This record gives sequence, structure tokens and C-alpha cells, in this order.
Amino acid sequence: MDNLLRRRQVLKALAAAGIGSVVFARALDALAEEQASVTPEMIAKAEWISGLQLTDPQRRLLADKLKASLADYAKLRAVSIDNAVPPALRFHTSAATEGGRELPHGSVRTVPAAAISRPEAEEDLAFAPVARLSELLRTRQVSSVELTRLYLDRLHRFDPLLACVITYTDDLALRQAEQADREMASGRWRGPLHGIPWGAKDLLAVPGYPTTWGANPFKNQVRPEKATVVSRLEEAGAVLVAKTTVGELAWGDVWFGGMTKNPWKPDQGSSGSSAGSAAATAAGLLGFAIGTETWGSIISPCTRCGVSGLRPTFGRVSRYGAMALAWSMDKIGPIARTVEDLALVFGAIHGADGRDFHVVDHPFDWPPMKNPSALKVGFAQALFEADYTKEAEKEEEKPGLKEWQEIDRQTLKTLGEMGVKLVPVKLPEDYPIGSLSLILTAEASTAFDDLTRTGRDQLLARQEADAWPTVFRQGQLIPAVEYLRANRIRTLVMREMELVLSEIDVYVAPSFVGDNLLMTNLTGHPAVVVPNGFRQSDGTPTSITFMGRLFGETEALALARAYQETTGFHLRRPPLGKPKGNV
Repeated sequence: MDNLLRRRQVLKALAAAGIGSVVFARALDALAEEQASVTPEMIAKAEWISGLQLTDPQRRLLADKLKASLADYAKLRAVSIDNAVPPALRFHTSAATEGGRELPHGSVRTVPAAAISRPEAEEDLAFAPVARLSELLRTRQVSSVELTRLYLDRLHRFDPLLACVITYTDDLALRQAEQADREMASGRWRGPLHGIPWGAKDLLAVPGYPTTWGANPFKNQVRPEKATVVSRLEEAGAVLVAKTTVGELAWGDVWFGGMTKNPWKPDQGSSGSSAGSAAATAAGLLGFAIGTETWGSIISPCTRCGVSGLRPTFGRVSRYGAMALAWSMDKIGPIARTVEDLALVFGAIHGADGRDFHVVDHPFDWPPMKNPSALKVGFAQALFEADYTKEAEKEEEKPGLKEWQEIDRQTLKTLGEMGVKLVPVKLPEDYPIGSLSLILTAEASTAFDDLTRTGRDQLLARQEADAWPTVFRQGQLIPAVEYLRANRIRTLVMREMELVLSEIDVYVAPSFVGDNLLMTNLTGHPAVVVPNGFRQSDGTPTSITFMGRLFGETEALALARAYQETTGFHLRRPPLGKPKGNV
């Protein structure tokens, strides 16, 4: 046994150095299958994982079964599985298929309020919303090449400050922009995104360019497939100018090139994991961007950077060609400066593609037919009344959270002044929502099992308790029984949420108080996050979240847009190059 341990240590050291990787991982598994001996004493020491206490005869019987299990594990681990391969299980929301019928795609269009003229200042052009840029392009007051060069220049100029770009796509962008100009000059207009420069979170595969997932072990990875979202935006005529930063393997704002910064406060991270997409959009470095969310990765950086974000209903947007983290929780959505822009981008990317079998067709119409004041709107009363400062991880965060609570309360008053009739709603509270995060831990640990077993997790930048290497190892110790139990409780939560939302169209909630963020990521409900104010203490933005019914993006977006246009917080620009705190 001592010899086996020495051999395993040598193999692990080689694997950690990047030598042999999968080959050595398989060698380790073969050694385990060949020489591992499971004893009753070992089982007794491991019983705490399951919460069981066995007798000695039971342990002896179980030992032989576990020896057989180890052999099976070794055979399964010997099969090479790409991150893109999903498990043969399907998570779907309760209203997902509308009885199995295929539904129309819906209708999405811009509604210009009046004739639009080109702004004189380049900065005003850079910060213009997509809807306005689209009209300027359509009327040929600006060319796609000109707009693309403007954004590429700003990306190259401000990236040293913000660290928001992993890969520039200058050549591709200019080719796409030239094509867009030729098409529009010939009278072909593809729609509101035609000629608009955008950024892709670097979880999305683009052939010919690295898809790094923000992580050292994958920084030279070039994948052959093209993400469906990328293909659909190409079909819409959009122009890809950059692959934006992502916190390594979709956690946080730290990637192999450092920390992405908040344009409002460049000594602070932009939050993550859609770190670069939110920072670049907020700084006027592109027209819009794509982010992903499993547990807050759109809502959190949009909040920090003061931009708008849409986390769609689970199963609305194909994840083909996107890094898998948690198959039953991952979602892809747009990040933009206005809610109107979110709707225009979502209209181009949603719908089934035959490649991501979780995705269904469901119509999306924009602009909405119903006046937002006619919507039935709830508010999560208990969350607004809770002590926000309990969410603080550090004492110095509490003053900022007190300010945020006052801003959120003012948001409710503003909605009332807009004619919105708010009714209190009680969210599910009889379930251990926080404990259900083990679903994410189990799925993510499976998605990156090879990284853990080869020791290449040591190449990740963050090596601490609250980071992927430790969490992936934790996931190896989650029993299948507990994973399935958690998913059964998840079903109960989904059923209760259906009852809560049966009487309303949308509800308003604080962005980070309580368990609403995790719960709705588990249930698959859509969320729209928009800025709702600025702290006096440091000039940084805060946000509010509008939660929709399943497939209720139209209603959630409609209410968020009405609020946004009433308040105007989204029109403020970060003080890049200006004195700190000047908004």
C-alpha cells in the first residue's frame, strides 16, 4: 500500500504540472481498481457523509459492494467526455412546452419616438442605446464600419484600466461591419441589430478564436463549434468586436489576466462572472453584450456596473457552444444600457435550435400590447422590510447597504406614483433554499471532474476555501441520494412559486436580500435588473430586480422599461478619467 501511495503521489505531481493529464488520471484510476482495498473500518470512518450508522456485519457486506463500485468508477472515468456533453437528464419548467405544441417565434420591433439625428460628440454616439444606433444605421447617418472603429478604439483605450477584454476580434469585426454596410446600402435591412457592435462573454465558442473560460488551464483552448447565440447574432447582422472577460470558470471577476474593474470605481472589481460584458457596456465600449447566469452572474455585475440585464426563463436561449457549469441552472441573456435594448437582443437569440434539448419555443412579443400600469404587480414585502445589513460580509459594507435599502424603498414609492398598484406577495419560506446550492456544486464538480482529478485545478488563480478548486473537491463527496433529494425539494419550491405567481404578472424584489436570487435561479424564473439609484458615499450604482412568470419576459421587461424611463438612472455615465465620485 505504501508503494501505491508513492506512485499516486508521483502521478499527481506530474498531472499538476500539466504533464500527461488525462493519461495519468486514467493511470491513477487503474491503480485504484487494481489495488484499492475497502475495509469495514474505512466505511465506519466515512459514514458521516451519509449520516448513517451501520453495524459491523452491515459494513462487511457493504465493503464488497464498494470494491465493485470502485471498479465501475474506474471504467467510467476512463471515458473521455468533453464539457459540451450534457447528462441524459432534462430539467424543465412546469409550463415549458405548452402541451407539446410548437409555438410561433413572436414579433420584435423598434418603435422610434421621433426622427433621430446623429449626435455631435463621439462619446454621445458611443453611449447611445441600441435602438437609437439602429435607426442611425438604418438611415445611414452613421456606418457600421465607423461605429465599429469607434468601439474598437474605446475598447483598446480603456481596457488597460478595466481589464474587460480577453480577445479582440478586430479583423472579424471590420469584415462583418463592411458586409453590414454593403447590405444596408443595397436596401437589405436585417433588423434592429444590423451593424451593431457587441461583445461575447468568453464562455461562448467562436471558431478561430480562443475560448478561455477565463481560466489558465483553458487559456489556449480553441473550440471548433460556434455557439448558437453567436450564430443568431451574426444572422441578425450584429458585429462581434471582442470576447469579454469572465471570472474563471464563471465565478467572480478574477480571471487569468487579473481582476476586471468597475467603471464607476476602478479600484473595485466589476463583480461576476459576466464581468467584462457588464463593465464594457457600462463604459460605452460596445453596443451590448452577452452574459450568462447560474447564480447571479448577470444580475451581480449589472448591479455593480449600473447597466441593465435580462436573465431569461430557463430553457429560453440555447446554450450550445457555451461552457457548461450546471446543466439544470445555466442561462444566457443580454446586457445593455436600456431595457428596450435587452428586448431587441433577446428577440434575436431566443428559441429552440435542436442542439440544446432543454430549450423550447415560446413566443416573445415586443413592444408589449398591455400598458405597464395595467399589470398585476407584487412586491416581496418581507425582503424589503428585512435588515439589509445582515447581508454584509464586512462591517464597512453596512453603511452602503443602509443607503441601498432606502433607495429600494423609494423605488416602491416611485412605482406607486407611476400608477402601479403593488400587492404584497409571500415567497416560499418553508424550505432550506441555501442548502439547495448543493445542486450547483454537484453539477459543476461533474462538469470539471477531470480538472480536479488531474490536479490541474492548481492552475486556477483563486486557491481558497470559497473558490472552485475547494468547491469541486467538496462536490466529490455529495452522495447521489442527497443530490436527488435536493432536486425533489426543488420541485416543491417550483410548485409553490407557480401558486405565488398565479395571481400576478411580475413582482419586485431587492436584488440580493434573502434567498430570492438563488431560489429563482433554481426555479428558472426570468429576471430583469436595472439601476435604481446611486450611493452618496461613493457614487456607485444600486439596482432593483423585476421577476416575471415563467416565459413572462415581455411583462417583466415592460414594467422595468416604464420604471427606467420614469427615473433616468440608466442615462448616467461612469466618470472614467474624471474625479472620483463625480456622477
